[in-house]
Amino acid sequence: MEKNYDFIVIGSGIAGLFYSLKISELNPGATIAIITKKAEKDTSTNRAQGGIATVLAGTDSFESHINDTLATGQGLCHKQVVEQIVEAGPGVIEELINYGVKFTQSDGKLNLGREGGHSHNRVVHAADFTGREIERALLNACRAKSDSIHIYRDHIVLDLITIRSAEGDACAGVFVFTEENRTFGAFYAPVTMLATGGLCQTYFHNTNPRIATGDGVAMAYRAGASVANLEFIQFHPTLLYTPGRWPFLISEAVRGEGGRLMTVDGRYIMEGAHELKDLAPRDVVARAIDKELKESGEEYVLLDISHRDADFIKKRFPSIYRECLRRGFDITERDIPVVPAAHYACGGVVSDIYGETELAGLYVSGEVAMTGMHGANRLASNSLLEAVVMARFASVRSTDYFKNAELPKTGTMDNTIYSSLEYPREKILVAHDRRVLNRVMSDFVGIVRSKERLLLAQEKVQSIQKGIEQYYLATPATYGVVELRNMATVADLIIRSALMRPESRGLHYLEDNTNQDQAYEHDTVIAGKTRENKSNDCSS
Repeated sequence: MEKNYDFIVIGSGIAGLFYSLKISELNPGATIAIITKKAEKDTSTNRAQGGIATVLAGTDSFESHINDTLATGQGLCHKQVVEQIVEAGPGVIEELINYGVKFTQSDGKLNLGREGGHSHNRVVHAADFTGREIERALLNACRAKSDSIHIYRDHIVLDLITIRSAEGDACAGVFVFTEENRTFGAFYAPVTMLATGGLCQTYFHNTNPRIATGDGVAMAYRAGASVANLEFIQFHPTLLYTPGRWPFLISEAVRGEGGRLMTVDGRYIMEGAHELKDLAPRDVVARAIDKELKESGEEYVLLDISHRDADFIKKRFPSIYRECLRRGFDITERDIPVVPAAHYACGGVVSDIYGETELAGLYVSGEVAMTGMHGANRLASNSLLEAVVMARFASVRSTDYFKNAELPKTGTMDNTIYSSLEYPREKILVAHDRRVLNRVMSDFVGIVRSKERLLLAQEKVQSIQKGIEQYYLATPATYGVVELRNMATVADLIIRSALMRPESRGLHYLEDNTNQDQAYEHDTVIAGKTRENKSNDCSS
């Protein structure tokens, strides 16, 4: 199966869908393929509860939002990037509304919530299911353009198609695999947008959909693109604790509306832990809970919002209220058991604010990208903002590239697919390795780390990585094998990044050295695999 398009978009969350719509407007007649490995709605966007942080109230300012972002990022934010993204916020909110997104309003104006780390109410939301509402509207808008935007569901991308030449490396499309029909194929295009979302399925306790296995980071790294700041994994403080059930996130907005964290015996956890108490940045809150759990031996802590009016709770948090009730908790009457869980990667594929990477023709947007927006810690509800603003900027820059694109006239195409069309054996090996990988990452590369535990984790992960790579080359493809290959690659990159930062900063907290060191006030960059190999060849 071979297909040719003008633009290829990998991922169907807010970044991929918004980018596709902007591309269709900027390039009448252009063909766009959206490739997603499951259903269109199986995205992190669809699970986002909080909202989009942007400056709309007269009492707020761009300067305040920028300062809050920089303070949370603890010295590693790229200030110019933060300024551009924050200042573009009101415009993209208007565009989302024009695409049909129905945000919550009060008295004819957008209702603005407040979350941890913010000095003002500035979170635009759709009750507590903002991501789902954005996904609905943008998908409908894309489907209305079915003559130019084609959606391929249940297609997993194996790797990028790259052309190597003296003129420089370029991306020419992607290799894909469909598990149900067991078919391989190639999608060719001068422009490829990676909008693959996050990587926190690498951890045992996580808030992400099962598809968030770091595919974009892994394939970009293999193709030669640098990655950066992957040691900064944000743990959301409040995942609903219901063992054996699929994970459900309790939005930070609950604390923004007065929810308070308590120990099982009723002591307020954030008293004295931070000047903002329960509205402290997520890394502070997650570490406070982690410390409490380790000292008490309890499995969870409690989050209480029941002191607020019951009708207010049901109206402000309808999804959370219904889901908790379904699991036996009436949050209008009692507290909610919660635990911290891996939630968001502040690092990713190195790019500028326009989504451009080191590989010509390859663009990134959203959580898969590292622009410097988040630094060492992400300010709540800045993720959807970054994703949609980047998608808008990238649509303009990649359109310019598309109109002038000329692939190298000579060179070699990296176009080997290492797998077979037969059915695999010993699936238990893949499932076992995934469980082991998840446990290693949660136990040794979690909220609080040490050099000793990181080195132990590295040894275990590299063993799994070597084994799954051999398995991938020697046995037939399945989604499980492809995903585990990517997860092992990403896990190794996270650990390597963490070992490169012998200080504590933001989301990277080392019990060996709890202080910040000005000498490490810079990004942690790992060169792409092909460039690493070239460097090793030269040095030998």
